[in-house]
Amino acid sequence: MRPQDLLVYLVTDRSLCMGRSLEEVVAQAAEGGCTMVQLREKETDTGEFVELARALHRLLKPLSIPLLINDRVDVALAAGVEGVHVGQSDMLPEDVRRIMGPDAILGLSVETEAELLDAQNRPVDYLGIGPVYPTRTKKDIHGSPWGPDGLRRAMGLSSIPLVAIGGVQRDNVRDVAGSGVSGIAVVSAICSAPSPAEAARELVYTMKEGAR
Repeated sequence: MRPQDLLVYLVTDRSLCMGRSLEEVVAQAAEGGCTMVQLREKETDTGEFVELARALHRLLKPLSIPLLINDRVDVALAAGVEGVHVGQSDMLPEDVRRIMGPDAILGLSVETEAELLDAQNRPVDYLGIGPVYPTRTKKDIHGSPWGPDGLRRAMGLSSIPLVAIGGVQRDNVRDVAGSGVSGIAVVSAICSAPSPAEAARELVYTMKEGAR
């Protein structure tokens, strides 16, 4: 397992970027201290997806911020990024690991306690656990919200680092940090912020303070 800084993990959504380019929002998030980025594109054709991944990778690699691709192993390979994040209905983590190799960062989404327990034997580096709170950003999440108490319970069940996702915003991030998770994954909290840099900076600060 490769240790990663998962503290504030940006998951992209171009539709939430308030008219700004994704490159601009990601650059600002990086300036503000976000520690990892996942490029999530559900409706983009493969060629555009690869070019967008390459553009973001050129931006992030000099800053030592890993870029992961949501679901698409082929796009990750073509763009030469650091890893892939998959869901329960995507390619099996074992197959992703075999294709991507031992040094790639591999994340897996879990929504239920059963999925959390099953994932303990998978070759993954972190688990995206959620939703923490009700959210409309990720429409493919169907599990009941975990809440901070549920996250604390999950921490006792997992030997794999947990990243909390789903409804995490500036007004509740301190409660999430107090659960002991390794990080938060956010979408609108950065993508839709008036200043993505300032939003990322505040989330980083609150996560560090809340974990003390």
